[in-house]
This record gives sequence, C-alpha cells and structure tokens, in this order.
Amino acid sequence: MSLEERIARADERGLAASGLACLDRCLPLLDGDEELLRPLWGSLADGSDWSAPLEKARGALLGLGGEEAAGAGGDEHAAAVGDEHAEAVRLVAHMLDTAPAERTAEAVRPWAESCSAVSLRVHRLLDPAAEVAPDPAGTEDPPPLVAAELRRQITVLELLEGHGKQGLRRALDVSGEGRRVLRAVVSRRARGNAESGV
Repeated sequence: MSLEERIARADERGLAASGLACLDRCLPLLDGDEELLRPLWGSLADGSDWSAPLEKARGALLGLGGEEAAGAGGDEHAAAVGDEHAEAVRLVAHMLDTAPAERTAEAVRPWAESCSAVSLRVHRLLDPAAEVAPDPAGTEDPPPLVAAELRRQITVLELLEGHGKQGLRRALDVSGEGRRVLRAVVSRRARGNAESGV
C-alpha cells in the first residue's frame, strides 16, 4: 500500500501522529529541543486537547529559526540565492505554523498530507545525492535520505493503524531515529559551509 493510500485511510490519531512525526524528524532545522514536542505526543496518547502545547511549541520554536523562518520573504530570498537550507527552514516552520488547533480527522488530514510532502521535500533539499540532475523520466529511485524518510512515514502510519495509541511509543522512536539522522546531515552541511567560507 502506498503512502498516499495509508494517509487516506488513517484515523484522527494516525493522521495527527503522522504529521507530528514529520515535524519531529525535521526539528533540527529549527535548532529546537525535541522535548518541546513531547506534550503533543502526550496529548495523542491520552486524547487530551493539544491546542495549548501546540501554541507553546510555536512560541518557542518559530523564534529559533531566526530570519530564515520569517515567512514569504524568506521564500523569495531562498529561491533567489539557491539556499537549500533556508528554504528547508522555512518549510519546517510552515509545517508547525499550520498545525490545526482542532484535532479532528477533517482538520488534521490536509495538514498530515502537507507535512508528508514537506518533509520529503526537506529531505530532498538536504540530501547530497539529490544534487545530481534529476531523471527526466522520473524512473530512478529516490536518493537515500528521501527513501529513508519515506519508509519512516509509512512505518509510523502502519504502527498507528495496527496498534492504535499503543503504537505511539514505537512511532516516537522511529521519529527520534530520523531526527538524529537529519541532525547529522545539517551539522555536516554547516561544517562544509564554514570550511568553504559560505
């Protein structure tokens, strides 16, 4: 079953977990502490309202991205200078900023779909293997970082579909693994830019 099909059949908790997991894995781009998202995971486990912890996470994290996360102007600047990191930061900030306060299937489904696409885009922007010219026929496999993110997204949805809230612990572990991978990628890029004087 494809990722799109799994999102289409997911329930409210699965959709929210899917979107939150995408955000969690991309957190290194906002220089954020993963503990800021733990209350949101907790709300999925106990069914409580997540609007208050969501606002708290926004307040803490959207300031951490600095000017790169500052909105549409940052998008134009990133496109103008070809700055993949700045574009990735903006995309992750948008993912957090658009999270719905009302956690219903109708509210979170479009957000989960967007988070899925955004996270894959972020991983493609940061994947060194994606810097080669794309296959015009679209037949080649995705680069390694993107392929791994795709697998993690499917795994999270499988866990929630198969185990309900009992699958949240494992979903959090899967996201933590992806977050550590992306943090290492971001660190390597930062070191490379510093060494080249960018």
